[in-house]
Amino acid sequence: MNAMNENEKRQMVRERYGKIAGGSCGCQPAATMSCCCSSGTILDSVNQVMGYTKEQLKAVVEGANLGLGCGNPTAIGRLKPGEVVLDLGSGAGFDCFLAAKQVGESGRVIGVDMTPEMLARARENAGKMGSTNVEFRLGEIEHLPVADNSVDVIISNCVINLAPDKRKVFAEAMRVLKPGGRIAVSDVVAIAEMPEPMRQQAALLTGCVAGAEHIDRLREILYEVGFLEVRIETKSYSKELVSGWFPGSGAENVVASADIEAVKPIVSFDRA
Repeated sequence: MNAMNENEKRQMVRERYGKIAGGSCGCQPAATMSCCCSSGTILDSVNQVMGYTKEQLKAVVEGANLGLGCGNPTAIGRLKPGEVVLDLGSGAGFDCFLAAKQVGESGRVIGVDMTPEMLARARENAGKMGSTNVEFRLGEIEHLPVADNSVDVIISNCVINLAPDKRKVFAEAMRVLKPGGRIAVSDVVAIAEMPEPMRQQAALLTGCVAGAEHIDRLREILYEVGFLEVRIETKSYSKELVSGWFPGSGAENVVASADIEAVKPIVSFDRA
């Protein structure tokens, strides 16, 4: 994939999520479980299947939860009071606000998103929530606007699959994490060889399907950039969730929602 293709894909993603932030996205009418075409009842049901409690869903302002996730990274992250949390692709701020409650006033949450419209919406939601320990920064997850060795936990929800260079994303995660820091990511991974026509469909790319990395290659990437204790676990609700995004496409047979966890070593080793 050349640089121009990477930039074109980023721009397609930026445009789609900018439209979602503005309240429209052009989903398939039949996609009853798709993020922006779901009724409130369906959205709440899907979020509870992914591991969010009713209390969590009620704890954020309306408009923070856009239903764009595929899991609950704040649950697998086991966040502790006082920790610094970084959310890759923070959207309207839903997971950031949940994380902020868990780390408390002594902790801090940073959300990074490359879509200005999402950033504006997240900051507006933070004002409505009165969240003083959350901030949102504009940036690409391959080039994080975050200092070295400054973050305890990195979370992300169905975003890394959208990045053209996933190795760079995880290398950046390694850079900004403190020694002993960890990643707790919910994302879509490929579980079978993806047909080329499926990979080339723009809707499937921006809809978290076509850009999914194969689970075995993803594990290799994490080890290559230096992570330890890598664990990738596909979720039982995957087929139900993914089939609702693009009904009739067969996407649920080639990709799955997964929890991805790994730890940065406390002592660095020369991997040259």
